[in-house]
Amino acid sequence: MAQLLRFVVGPDGQVVPDLAGKLPGRGIWVLSERAALDKAATKGLFARAAKQPVTVPDGLTDLVEGILARRVVDLISLARKGGYAVSGYEKVKDWLWRDDAIALIQAHDGSERGKSKLSTPQGGKFIGWLSADELGQAFGRQTSIHAALRAGGLAHRVVEEAQRLKGLRVSDGGDSRRKGSKTR
Repeated sequence: MAQLLRFVVGPDGQVVPDLAGKLPGRGIWVLSERAALDKAATKGLFARAAKQPVTVPDGLTDLVEGILARRVVDLISLARKGGYAVSGYEKVKDWLWRDDAIALIQAHDGSERGKSKLSTPQGGKFIGWLSADELGQAFGRQTSIHAALRAGGLAHRVVEEAQRLKGLRVSDGGDSRRKGSKTR
């Protein structure tokens, strides 16, 4: 259920995000979109789904966004340690040229001119809603604009978690970048 977020009700009646899906209790599933989560929090939909009165913490949407962003950064970091992720324009360009990459990751706050020089791999995925600081954390740098994922390892989970994060982010997700040309 990649596009859904799971919540459970704690023993104190508080709604708790269960993004890993491992906490005990009956799950309450909400679409991974900022508007849907805000509506569920403000309209009492968590209480209706739980069939009991619940307390929704203030800023739940921002809390979930932060947790998901941290999960994506951690997964990219693990992929990097396993040799399934690289960062830096030249390394990413090389992986794209050799068709090693299945996903292109670009920071949403990077230069449009620089980002337009790299294209999403044929049949691959694009992740463009992380900041340069977040992407840099995954690679042990201050900032990073370009990264790529190789098939295998954690690549599928990175893409899945990033898709869940996309609905909670307010940026355009990189839709303004140029598409189509092969990087050489």
